[in-house]
Amino acid sequence: MRDEQQQPDRSTEPPPEPPTELPTEQTPGHGPLAGFTVGVTAARRADELGALIQRRGGAVLHAPALRIVRLADDSELLAATKEIIGQAPDIAVATTAIGFRGWVEAADGWGLGDDLLARLRGARILARGPKVKGAIRAAGLREEWSPSSESMAEVLDRLLEEGVDGLRIALQLHGEPLPGFVESLRAAGADVVGVPVYRWMPPEDIAPVDRLLDAVVARTLDAVTFTSAPAAASLLSRAGERGLLDDVLAAFGHDVLPACVGPVTALPLQARGVDTVQPERFRLGPLVQLLCRELPGRARSLPVAGHRVEIRGHAVMVDGELRPVPPAGMSLLRVLARRPGRVVARADLLRALPGTDRDEHAVETAMARLRAALGTPGLILTVVERGYRLALEPQADAEDGDA
Repeated sequence: MRDEQQQPDRSTEPPPEPPTELPTEQTPGHGPLAGFTVGVTAARRADELGALIQRRGGAVLHAPALRIVRLADDSELLAATKEIIGQAPDIAVATTAIGFRGWVEAADGWGLGDDLLARLRGARILARGPKVKGAIRAAGLREEWSPSSESMAEVLDRLLEEGVDGLRIALQLHGEPLPGFVESLRAAGADVVGVPVYRWMPPEDIAPVDRLLDAVVARTLDAVTFTSAPAAASLLSRAGERGLLDDVLAAFGHDVLPACVGPVTALPLQARGVDTVQPERFRLGPLVQLLCRELPGRARSLPVAGHRVEIRGHAVMVDGELRPVPPAGMSLLRVLARRPGRVVARADLLRALPGTDRDEHAVETAMARLRAALGTPGLILTVVERGYRLALEPQADAEDGDA
């Protein structure tokens, strides 16, 4: 995906700040995602995904990495529809519910709806997943088979195992390439008619995507969710256009968790060497449940001054109580936590602060705000003329030293 807008020089700008307020749906008991910020790249169902994250205490940064362009007035879709009506397919493969519904609606608009359904009624219909099955049945049709994995690879395997030589196959495309799918069917002797119901395009407003990329590079996001392969490809493409691809890949490799709804969605990231996490069931609910397990498990937890301190994305849990912390304070705390119990010089802490201020007084100001945000005296000790350190408990300090 490309966009011709040029990004201004940001070399002197501080990194983007994550939300410092709790989501409006936060409860006194907090949730498993409290203190974490999750990027959402989805164009469709983004509100639903965001609400699921927020209900579990997380903050959301929404940046749709693409938009769907319907082709109801497109000559390609009309031509494919007429071709299928003119010569009935033996097999029809439906890949997405929104795409299948859009195809039938477009055909109705052209006065071809009944003819199209009559042709599809005489074909063997394969549906990629349960949502597509629902769209098929709503149109008065019935699918013959649907893979339990919701994977197009399993659909292809079944077709090739059964044999497609001499068969005509109508394939409802879903806006992204299907690597090897059409080629494999044609190599096996099938006549494949692609039905382009809609296309993925870059978002009209690229600014939210740029903000998300900046947040990934600055590590102010804890995870980024992907619900389609085109969204992942579009985000990486935009990162490349801005010269940020290596930085984004490095962040995904260590600090920012890339979470994909399924293996097909993960392909563009995996092609770049990025390991992703995926739920066993390819749904939004299981995707959020996965985040609820993964993100708390990645948080640093330390015994400090008789308290349990857990460092999350934009907040700290002190004895189970959530304490939102300003970005500068989080930067200082992470440096201290990397050297638990040891003195960290003011100069080292200054380098960790966002922005370009080189005055060590900035460390004192940020440290004061950090201590106030933590709300528990004695967690961070001042070592006169040397710096600061976490008041790690002696036993934990010894264990850290042994390590």
